[in-house]
Amino acid sequence: MDAFYASVEQLDDPSLKGKAIAVGGSSDRGVISAASYEARKFGVRSAMSSTVARKLCPELIFVKHHFERYKEVSQQVRAIFFEYTDLVEPLSLDEAYLDVTENKKGNPSASLIAEEIRAKILEKTGLTASAGISINKFIAKVASDYNKPNGQKTVIPGEVLDFLENLDIKKFYGVGKVTQKKMYALGIYTGADLKTKTEAYLTQNFGKSGAHYFRIVRGIHNSPVKPHRTRKSIGAERTFNENLASEIYMEARLKELSDELERRLLKSKVAGKTITLKIKYSDFTLHTRSKTLSYYISDASLLFEVAKELLYQQKMENSVRLLGLSLHNLNNTKKVKEVPKNVDVQLEFKF
Repeated sequence: MDAFYASVEQLDDPSLKGKAIAVGGSSDRGVISAASYEARKFGVRSAMSSTVARKLCPELIFVKHHFERYKEVSQQVRAIFFEYTDLVEPLSLDEAYLDVTENKKGNPSASLIAEEIRAKILEKTGLTASAGISINKFIAKVASDYNKPNGQKTVIPGEVLDFLENLDIKKFYGVGKVTQKKMYALGIYTGADLKTKTEAYLTQNFGKSGAHYFRIVRGIHNSPVKPHRTRKSIGAERTFNENLASEIYMEARLKELSDELERRLLKSKVAGKTITLKIKYSDFTLHTRSKTLSYYISDASLLFEVAKELLYQQKMENSVRLLGLSLHNLNNTKKVKEVPKNVDVQLEFKF
C-alpha cells in the first residue's frame, strides 16, 4: 500500500488530506513510523526522529498510531488477494507477495490481475496500492517501487536483464545504505557494474551475500511464494523518555524486556537458542550482540541472565535511548508444503 499508516489516517480524518503528516510520537524522543507523501517531499521518512522531522518540515502534523485500524484495513486487502489466489505470502500489514501463475479467475495476464486488484482495493478501502509484476519475487519487489504511488510496473522475461542492468544499485532490494556505500566505493553503481564482478569477488567483499548479489543481477531468485511463513524471531524493545546513563539502569529495563519477551514466547508457544541484544545510543548508532545456546529457552530469568552477559561484553559508548531483546533459532520449523517449481509469474504488492 502507498504510505499505508499515513494514508489510513488521512482517510479517517479528511482534514488531514493533502497535508504533511507523520504517524508517531511528537515528543523529542519520538520516532516516525510512517510519513505521508506530502511529508516525504520535505525529506521526512520512517525511522527518523521526530526532532529531525520537525526541522525538515515545520508544518508537520503528528498523528498517533491506530494499529487495530491498520490491521482491519490490511485484512480487507488480503481478502481481495484471496479472491485471485491462495498463494499469498504476507510480509507485513502493508505488503505481500502473490503467485498468480494459476489463478482463480483464469486470467492469463498478471498485469491485468494487478490492475483489477488495485481497483478493488481502492473501491473497498478508499486507499491506493502499487504493484510490481515479474518472473520472481526479487524483481517483482523492485518493480513495486518503480511507479509509486498508485502505479504498477511489469518486467516481462525478455526485459529482465536490461531492467536490472540499468537499475541504480541502491534500488536493489536488500542493498541497504551501508552496502550501497561499500559498493559505490568499489565502483559498483548500477546493475551493469555489479554484473561485471565475479562470484568470488563479491563473496570476498560481501561474504555470503555476495553469491546472492551475483544471482539476482542475473535475474535468478529461486524463492517460491510461501503462504505459510515460519516466524524466525520474536522480540521486544523500548525507546526511553530519558537516556540511560549506566548499565545499572539498563539492567532494570532488560529485566522488563525479558518478562515481556517471555509473555510473547508463551503466547506463540515457541522457544529459541539465539539471544540478541540491541542497543541504540543517543547519537543513533546501533549495536547488536548475540549469543547462541546449545538448548532452547523461553524463561524470563534465563533470558535476563544472557542479556546481562551481552550487556557487559563491551563498555557503553554513550548514553542509551533504546534497548531491544530478541530470540532467534526458534523451535517452530515445520516442513511447509512446497509450491510447484513451474511457478513463473509473481506479484509483489505494497499497500
